[in-house]
Formats: sequence, C-alpha cells, structure tokens
Amino acid sequence: MRKILSENPSGTAVAEMSANKDLKGHKLLMLVPWEPPAGYIDSLHKAFPGLEVVHSNWDTWKQQTLPTDIADEDWKTVTILLTGPRFPTKEAAPKLQLVQLQSAGANYILNNPLFTDTDIAFCTANGVHGPQISEWVICTFLAFQHNIPRFLDNMKEHKWERSWDDSDTQDAVHQRVGILGYGSIGRQVARVAKAMGMDVYAYTNRPRPTPESRRDHSYIVPGLGDPEGILPSKWFSGTKPEEIKEFLSADLDLLVLAVPLTPQTQGMIATPQFEVLKGKRTYVTNIGRGAVINTGDLITALNEGWIRGAALDVTDPEPLPKEHPLWDAKNIIITPHVSGNSNNYNRRLLDILSINLHRLSEGKEFMNRVSRKRGY
Repeated sequence: MRKILSENPSGTAVAEMSANKDLKGHKLLMLVPWEPPAGYIDSLHKAFPGLEVVHSNWDTWKQQTLPTDIADEDWKTVTILLTGPRFPTKEAAPKLQLVQLQSAGANYILNNPLFTDTDIAFCTANGVHGPQISEWVICTFLAFQHNIPRFLDNMKEHKWERSWDDSDTQDAVHQRVGILGYGSIGRQVARVAKAMGMDVYAYTNRPRPTPESRRDHSYIVPGLGDPEGILPSKWFSGTKPEEIKEFLSADLDLLVLAVPLTPQTQGMIATPQFEVLKGKRTYVTNIGRGAVINTGDLITALNEGWIRGAALDVTDPEPLPKEHPLWDAKNIIITPHVSGNSNNYNRRLLDILSINLHRLSEGKEFMNRVSRKRGY
C-alpha cells in the first residue's frame, strides 16, 4: 500500500501515497477539551465530502484514559486522530494512518508501541508556539535588563527608588543572541531580536551550509519567523561537546535554549558549559525542556555569578517543589510552563490539521511529521 522512497528535509521517510481527494473512507476523531470553532467541521465536510468527523470533548492531558463514549467498534474505523498524550493500541485502531498531536513536543510518544511498532504518521503542532513564546523570551530578557523585577518589588512596598545611573540598564542594541535549536520558535525569536537591533547566531544539530538547507519546512504563522533562514549572521552545528563549546564561546549576551528533550540533549548545559559562558556572563533562557539544563549546576552558576541571570519556563523537576533551592537562586525568573499559552493556539493547531488533511487527500508527505530516526 505504501512504499518508502526517500527522506524529506525533516529527516522523515517519505512514503508514496495515492491521492484521495474526497478522503472517502476516512474517519477523523478529534479528542480535544474544547468545541471546534463554528463552521470548522462544516468546512471539512465541504473540502472532503467523504470524510467522517467525530468530536469528543476529552482532555487527554488531565485524563488517564481514553473517553468511554468511543466504542470499540468506533475505534476500528478511525484513520485520523487528533489527540494529546493518550492513544489507542495498534490492535484497537487497525486502520489508523495519521496522528496529529496537540503539542509541539513528541517525547511522550517515543516509547509507545503505536509509534515504535507501526509506520503510522505522527505529526506535531510545531509552529503554533512561535509568536507567544518569542514574546515571553524577549519579555523576560528585557525585564531583567531594565530591572523590572526589582521595581515590581518596590511597588508592592510603595517605595520610590529612582536610579540616576544610566549605566545600570543595558538596552538590546548590538547585543548577541545565540539560539540553540533554530526551529519555529527560535526563528521567531530571531525575527523579534533582529528588529531590536540584536545580532543573531543560530545552532542546529545538522549543518545548514546552503540556502535550501536553511529553509523552514514546518508550520509558520504567515508573515512571521525566518522561513528562508536569512536572519542569523552566523550558523553553528553539531552534537559533540566541542562543537557546542564553540557556539557557547561566541560572546553571547543571551542564550536561548529551544531544543527538544532527547537522549542527546538531556543535561547538555551543565558546569562545563556554564564555565564557558563566564566570559560574557551570558543570560540564559530555557523554553525547551527543563532537563536540558542540569539544575544543580544552574543554581551554582547563578549564585556564583558565572551568568547574569536566567529565565525558565521549564524546570527539572517539574512542577518545581515549593522548597526547591532553584526558587531562591540569584537573578532568576521562573514561570510555570506557560510561555506557550495563547488564545490563538487552537486555531493554529486546526490550521496544521487542515493542512495535513489536504496533504493526505493529495497523497503528499505530511507537515511536521516526527522522524523515527531522530525522535522529533
């Protein structure tokens, strides 16, 4: 039915699929804890007359099971699934061809037999977070640079404490941001940073020597990001410690960690890397996954003044226990994994789903497909 032909730019095997313009015989099950926007399902029926659409209001992030209102017989005919971290077995859903995840991260599927033991396409929501997370990155960095946390504390005490020293604030112009993980989020960070006059360095795990290799093939909010990969003034790549060291040694004022959590990225920023950042006292921001940073080493780096400060939307452990020493580290901003929140999230997710339905109907490769080779 399907024959592997080659690998696309994302490193995912491309399969030959026959076109089915009406998606006749296909059944989409939407497991989401919200109602689709008015007219969305009707628009799918108009675009794909043969597609059956079933919606179940179910929060797969909070519930430990699949919804009980979906009978075993119904699962047997599902070919497309929109879901979070809850899945049927491959035996329960034998016709399943496409799983559209609600999240940009895919680490929770990597050991699931539905992923490891089948050729079912799993696609992420990569690209939905770019605008809001880039705002969070720049917001927290500027808050630190402009002493906003201190002024907020003073405000609570009704304390007017004006500084007459212009040198206590460093604006962003001509500062350098190094973005470790130049995906959809990193590219939007680059766009905003560049608009403020910053220099951008990009780091990817694979070399990007040509214009084609630097293009972004994932979902992009129209008009945003860096689809052609032209914003960085310098590119770095590799997975070896010495290659990462070269990047971290490049006089970075701001380091943005935007990599997924994989065996290769777990603990990749620890004491040896913080010691490299000492020279510029780089400000560190993590919006990837908490375990990318060694938490104990981060606390030392902050308290010893090796780095200027840190902004974390993800931590290890997470949730961060009330008595954890990370809360009291010097010059830190912590938020509880909320940088991706946006009232436009669901609309962008459905945009990706619609794109992949069109690609399925045309027999084309899916957008944001997870590579079984790389794990993202």
